[in-house]
Amino acid sequence: MIRVVLPPHLRTLAHVGSEVTVEVEGQATLRLVLDELEARYPMLRGTIRDHVTLQRRPFLRFFACEQDLSHDSPDTPLPEAIASGKEPLIVLGAIAGG
Repeated sequence: MIRVVLPPHLRTLAHVGSEVTVEVEGQATLRLVLDELEARYPMLRGTIRDHVTLQRRPFLRFFACEQDLSHDSPDTPLPEAIASGKEPLIVLGAIAGG
C-alpha cells in the first residue's frame, strides 16, 4: 500500500482524511499512483493533473522522503520507502501571493 497525503482542499473535495492509500501493480511510479488515486477518487481528476496533458497543476508539488519530485519524470520509480508504505507521498498545495 502506498500512502498519499493530500492538501486540505483536495481532502475536502474527495471527502477523505489527511492520508489515503492506493495499490499499484508493478514498480511504483508517480504516474501509476496518480492514476490509481484518480480512479479511486474520480472527483480529483483534473485537480492534480491537467485533464488532457496529465501535467502537474502549477500550484501543486510532490514530495517523497524529503525530496521534491515535482519536476521528475512521472515514470521515475518512487523511493523504496514510499513503495513499501514506510513513508508517504505528499501532495502539497503551494501558496502564492504578492
